[in-house]
Amino acid sequence: MEKKCIGVDVGGTTVKIGLFEVSGELLKKWEIPTRKEEQGKYILDDVAASILEVLKQEEISLEQICGAGLGVPGPVKKDGYVEVCVNLGWKDRRPSEELSHLLGNIPVLCGNDANVAALGEMWKGGGEGYTDIVMVTLGTGVGGGVILDEKILSGRHGLGGEIGHIHIRDEETEHCNCGGVGCLEQVASATGIAREARRKMASCDQHSVLRAAKEVLTAKDVLDAAKEGDKLALEVMETVGHYLGVALSQIAVTVDPDIFVIGGGVSKAGQFLIDIIERHYKPYVAISQDRAKIGLAKLGNDAGIYGAARMVLN
Repeated sequence: MEKKCIGVDVGGTTVKIGLFEVSGELLKKWEIPTRKEEQGKYILDDVAASILEVLKQEEISLEQICGAGLGVPGPVKKDGYVEVCVNLGWKDRRPSEELSHLLGNIPVLCGNDANVAALGEMWKGGGEGYTDIVMVTLGTGVGGGVILDEKILSGRHGLGGEIGHIHIRDEETEHCNCGGVGCLEQVASATGIAREARRKMASCDQHSVLRAAKEVLTAKDVLDAAKEGDKLALEVMETVGHYLGVALSQIAVTVDPDIFVIGGGVSKAGQFLIDIIERHYKPYVAISQDRAKIGLAKLGNDAGIYGAARMVLN
């Protein structure tokens, strides 16, 4: 009997679900809405009902499922305890136990969504072929995940991989959403890049195509302008690259991964972005020429379901 596994990635708007062969072949993927009313009490019931319906359609029994993995947007303790998932309305939950019960007591493991996505990239994405990776997700915020020896490093308090909240800028005065000041997220996220550009324009009269965008300026605008040689946009991206390079160098000499995998919307800038980060990363890890590489993520929005499925195969 050919065993299969399931990956579930719970987001604030939709839940992504994938049915996989244990080899990593994606057999089927689908989405359902995330019903957050009444503190998200219906989410796991909806997930279980959807999985059971698809298994019925595919004529697959629960006995053929070796387990399911679950990625959720919040810190997850090693025992599966979730103190809070703000975006879902969850408090004091053990979602892996709950989903297991709803699915006939098959094994279910739960992890933070960013960590789980990193595991997916290690398995079948930009980190394939490596056992030790750090994923950095440059989106609205800056997320991350640390995978060592093919396992998620979540830490004692579930804070492992919170790369966006590494302090990198002493002169910052505004507060990050986490409550801290000078976090990487404030510079290297999509919102941070746009903010850097607005600050730069406010501080000088330098000509730039970005001035036409004004308050609706986006990170994509900045990156596109930088690629076209806009001097102000290039200076902004050098600042962003500097702080990313500093942060990655600190991680490199702490956990020493094989590769940093850069994902999220900002990573669509491709090799242009990687080259900028590389320039600022290498001088801070001069201790050795044999150091972590920097590459691009490959799975996009599917990284979470791949990683969730991979969790149950460890």
